[in-house]
Amino acid sequence: MARASNQKMKIVYVMQLFLDKTDESHFITMNDIIKFLRNKDIKAERKSIYSDIEALRNYGYDIEGFQNKGTFFYHLVNRKFELAELKLLVDAVQSSKFITAKKSNDLIKKIESFASNHEAKELQRQVYVTNRIKTMNESIYYNVDNLHKAINSNSQITFKYAQWTINKKTKFKRDGALYKVSPWALMWDNENYYMVAYESENEKIKHFRVDKMFYITLTNEARDGKEQFKMFDMAVYAKKMFGMFGGIEEKVTLECNNDLVGVIIDRFGKEITIIQLDEEHFTINVDIEVSQQFLAWVIGLGSGAKIILPLSVVEMMKEEAKRLMRQYEG
Repeated sequence: MARASNQKMKIVYVMQLFLDKTDESHFITMNDIIKFLRNKDIKAERKSIYSDIEALRNYGYDIEGFQNKGTFFYHLVNRKFELAELKLLVDAVQSSKFITAKKSNDLIKKIESFASNHEAKELQRQVYVTNRIKTMNESIYYNVDNLHKAINSNSQITFKYAQWTINKKTKFKRDGALYKVSPWALMWDNENYYMVAYESENEKIKHFRVDKMFYITLTNEARDGKEQFKMFDMAVYAKKMFGMFGGIEEKVTLECNNDLVGVIIDRFGKEITIIQLDEEHFTINVDIEVSQQFLAWVIGLGSGAKIILPLSVVEMMKEEAKRLMRQYEG
């Protein structure tokens, strides 16, 4: 009875053999297939295996064969993902702070299943998860799923929001009171995942770190903020923020040395208008939420960049410079 059951699985085992053992540079022979099936307690003749291979081709598997010194070799040429694409996915997972080390390793194992056994070894050599800085909120994986469900079902959510203490423990903000917001989008910035939402209480668009959100619950109340998000541009929003810290929005003019043009384009994109000031300098005008993090970014550019407008932001920078001097005096 077991043999009869295994016999029905023959084409599935043949398919799995091609997926596991072959790729562009690794091949199997007809004898390899027959031996593999025999080990699965499946009787197979060459003619039936030829039929299975043809059926797999018709289904969409790109199986090619060629003859060399009297032996026919077969391999699966194309897959859903190329090896280079899988390497990119592995890199993204292992470098993501918002995915825990355990979940990163679980995901990478699943990504490896899209490659042959031979290619999976190449992916494994790229994995360096253990000592990377990772979130400790194991539930983030499911938080993202819940937030997508809320957005797709047009539902407001409630949750508790945490912060770190000096004892390396999480403590809920607002003394553990629930936040209630309307989630509209998710964004990934500076290796962290953020939810962008409308808070009806303050009539403001706000963002929250997803790994600091706990006990997310869908309320089944329809979301607010539809009008505010009609013209919302996630890319523009991200460019205004520095380290995702908000502040007063201002149109800021920066004067920079020409050798900083790459830094400016990397930060604000190629669409930014660059105005040549003289042979050595240029200016840009950007909409910024002016925060201490933005001022620190400009300071980090050294003598090659300075804020020239508006004067209110220039004064903020002067005060920040004085604060730094006081902080490090004596």
